[in-house]
Amino acid sequence: MAHHIAVIAGDGIGPEVVAQGLRVMHAAAGRFGFELDVTEYPYGTEHWIATEEILPDDSFAEIQQADAILLGAIGDPRAPVGLIERGIIGRLRWDLDLYVNLRPIKLLDERFCPLKGKGPAEIDMVIVRENTEDAYVQKPIFENLGTPSEVASQPMSYTRKGTERIIRYAFDLAMVRPRKHLTLIDKANAVRAQDLYTRVFAEVAEDYPEVDTAHLYVDAACMRMIESPESIDTAVTTNLFGDIVTDLGAMLQGGMGVAASANLHPGKLGLFESVHGSFPQAAGKNIANPLATINACVMMLNYLGESEAAQTAETAIAELLQGGRIRSLEVGEHATDEIGDLVIEQMAATTLA
Repeated sequence: MAHHIAVIAGDGIGPEVVAQGLRVMHAAAGRFGFELDVTEYPYGTEHWIATEEILPDDSFAEIQQADAILLGAIGDPRAPVGLIERGIIGRLRWDLDLYVNLRPIKLLDERFCPLKGKGPAEIDMVIVRENTEDAYVQKPIFENLGTPSEVASQPMSYTRKGTERIIRYAFDLAMVRPRKHLTLIDKANAVRAQDLYTRVFAEVAEDYPEVDTAHLYVDAACMRMIESPESIDTAVTTNLFGDIVTDLGAMLQGGMGVAASANLHPGKLGLFESVHGSFPQAAGKNIANPLATINACVMMLNYLGESEAAQTAETAIAELLQGGRIRSLEVGEHATDEIGDLVIEQMAATTLA
């Protein structure tokens, strides 16, 4: 079976880490008997500087025919802030209606966690972030621009449809996780528009009596993730708050160098990416940690139905971290391609029970 993968490696270290993710996927394909049909697209800041194109319509139409998208890092100080990010990441998420941003937060070895006394047993959660609404998708409004009386606004807007479908997805996910526990994270006491989340959550919960539920305001959720991360298993939240709490979660699992995400619309194509930035200062130096992108590829393999390949790669990464062959997750401790080599080598030696 062949899987058609569209690849946008993007800016900075994006091409280097994406190359290692693809190496791991090709190694998995060779071992488990499936094929990868990879189409690479040149879009990013360098391409925009040369052509003034960001993501043209004909390529966007082609990408929609793929089974999945692998995205590198987007962002470069030579472009206006947000221009390339919104033109590529935003367009893919919003125009393809990839309403689920899925962020697993799983610690594999205690030495990578900044919290004292917390290990893998305490940090194993997944955050379901709404991906197509909230302030991020609204246009900013500037009144009296540049004057002492300037007012800037960007609405936080939510629909019942968008709210219900992300909450229902989170309940479905909680059902297949061992603890069957789901926490709603909002700030409905201060942002009263988020009362929609509170009410819809309570309504949908009636359809899932097997799932235990909890409700935290976002400030309390951040404190809880530090004080007792084991209390959170599956959580669902808004786009803006999800962006914040998942980066906090990334630090609990070892940093942005290992954090991966999926952007999904169940039944349609998915977009998979690391969550770190483009780090242009390190571009071309072979020092960036590619594990976040490799972890994103593991998520993609699961999404494509190649669960044995995904589990083998995930197990190999855990064995490398727990066994100390990957000594550190810091930039420059290992060469980028060295980590790719280690993962592929360990995959070849890994046999699932």
